[in-house]
Amino acid sequence: MRLLRIVPDDTKFDFMRFRRISFPLSALLSILAISLYFFHGLNFGIDFRGGTLLEVRQIEGAADLAKMRATIATLGLGEAQLQQFGGPSEVLIRIAEQPGGDAAQQQAVTKVKAALGTGVEYRRTEVVGPRVSGELLSYGVVGLGLAILCILVYLWFRFEWQFALGAMIANVHDIVLTIGFMSVTQIDFDLTSIAALLTILGYSLNDTVVIYDRIREMLRRYKKLPMPDLLNASVNQTLSRSVITHVTVSLALLALLLFGGQAIHSFTATMMFGVVLVGTYTSVFIAAPILIYLGVGRGGDALTRPEGDKGKS
Repeated sequence: MRLLRIVPDDTKFDFMRFRRISFPLSALLSILAISLYFFHGLNFGIDFRGGTLLEVRQIEGAADLAKMRATIATLGLGEAQLQQFGGPSEVLIRIAEQPGGDAAQQQAVTKVKAALGTGVEYRRTEVVGPRVSGELLSYGVVGLGLAILCILVYLWFRFEWQFALGAMIANVHDIVLTIGFMSVTQIDFDLTSIAALLTILGYSLNDTVVIYDRIREMLRRYKKLPMPDLLNASVNQTLSRSVITHVTVSLALLALLLFGGQAIHSFTATMMFGVVLVGTYTSVFIAAPILIYLGVGRGGDALTRPEGDKGKS
């Protein structure tokens, strides 16, 4: 007997009824997210833009941002951004890419350290040249595209092509809305953000496959049940498992967001939005009901392709 029951086992929610709302809403939000990306852009971090990042802590007392900013401005290093994070003594310093390659970046770090003196402790220093930053961005985009393509191929062989297409649409939907979120909030888009997007893909796919596997089982068992009723039954039967998983992941991400520090802030914030808000909604209200319009069959070899399913009725 389970002591904790978040969702009853015999729920009968009519999720498919909301598809006439969820599809137009998702389409509108996706268009808005794409528009934000093109007109507002992303706040590319040092990884993709090039430049220098220094994480410092004032040894005694609170950091004086105005004084630090004025000191760095006299060095002639171009645009410099100072941001307080964590405690009042901790400061994040971003310096624009310097002309002259890696040697010029290192020289900029030396100038900043000399100007700030021994009153601060340097916790982290990152220097990324323009060539490396461009390659990192290209590899990140290619990796994201290949991940989506591999998901499509896997599901095509694992289920019918309709399931593969439905999952791919759901995953692209998650990525588009997450990028829109990052454009609105202007949190740093760096290598950890690429990792967050790939993690969101994997998590959303896992949740979608669980529902799809139950749908496939129901298709073999109830050949005359109307498709909306069959999809509702499948989602309801997996709802308890999905909710418990999402609550567990949410608690872990909340702890990381509150206590993980600035270094992983963009990762955890992106994960919170992509997994908790978007991924949960997409699996139930996009991935499942879209099968109604894709014309999933109720019999044939496609539903019994995996070896472990052969011979079952």
